Amino acid sequence: MAGALCVLSASLTFAILGAVVKVVSGSLNNEMVVFFRNFCSLFFILPWIWYSRPLGGVRTSYFPLHLLRSMAGLGGMYCFFYVIAHLPLSEAFLLMATAPLFIPIIAYFWVHESVEHKVKGAIIIGFVGIIIILKPGIEVFRPVAFIGLGAGLLGALAMVSIRRMSSSEPTIRIVFYFTVFGTLISAMPLIWWWQSPKAEIWWLLVLMGLLAAVGQLLLTKGYSLAPAAKVGPFSYSNVVFAMLLGWVLWGESLDFLTWIGAFMICIAGIITTGKTETHALVGTTAGGRVYTKDARRGKTR
Repeated sequence: MAGALCVLSASLTFAILGAVVKVVSGSLNNEMVVFFRNFCSLFFILPWIWYSRPLGGVRTSYFPLHLLRSMAGLGGMYCFFYVIAHLPLSEAFLLMATAPLFIPIIAYFWVHESVEHKVKGAIIIGFVGIIIILKPGIEVFRPVAFIGLGAGLLGALAMVSIRRMSSSEPTIRIVFYFTVFGTLISAMPLIWWWQSPKAEIWWLLVLMGLLAAVGQLLLTKGYSLAPAAKVGPFSYSNVVFAMLLGWVLWGESLDFLTWIGAFMICIAGIITTGKTETHALVGTTAGGRVYTKDARRGKTR
């Protein structure tokens, strides 16, 4: 119960983070929003990293994998924040929630994890749900939704890359490298696309970093208290919270086909979360997920 409550609280935190991103995206470009999310989050996460002091400090023999994980996660964040700015909040979160559908496919080709028949069926159901949401061939088809799928695919790549180094890399070290790399890499585009934030939104930029850090701490705690197969499905509540926030703040609503597609994607994601070895996912829907448990051995990483 405690683990589920932590995951639910994290999901609400991430949904609020998405709403804040949508607000600041009205006056700042995507490059600025991504940078400030990482930069401000770094200041809130550093005390956690210092307090945790991972075994061996930050020295690592998996530097290339840390870099790959950071690049994939950051790419997913750029896509996700762009979609938040251009689609209803709930649809943006729903498209990002497709990541578990891509994980078994990537894991099969990269780390040679077997795929159960139930998972194969769930993947098919999930992709049918995606097609229903994208609505190809009809008037309301929106190409920007493919960027949302890109966010899910890059997020899945980041998760599987963590799987490759989870045997020796503690959670806190993975968080450290992602936060630092994310801040440094996202600062580079600002050489060309810097904008001076308006005075009235500075507090929102700081709030983004705080929400990202708090959400990550809550989700990490949730997955440390209970098996991922039991608490993982609660992470899909961020779609519900995002739908409520979108309705209250912007009057957004989902059409009938999107509801059907959402149901199919969530059911498929829950099945893959419970049935695949690479499934203990912790962190933000904006590119900060990390593993804490091995599904086969049940050992905390």
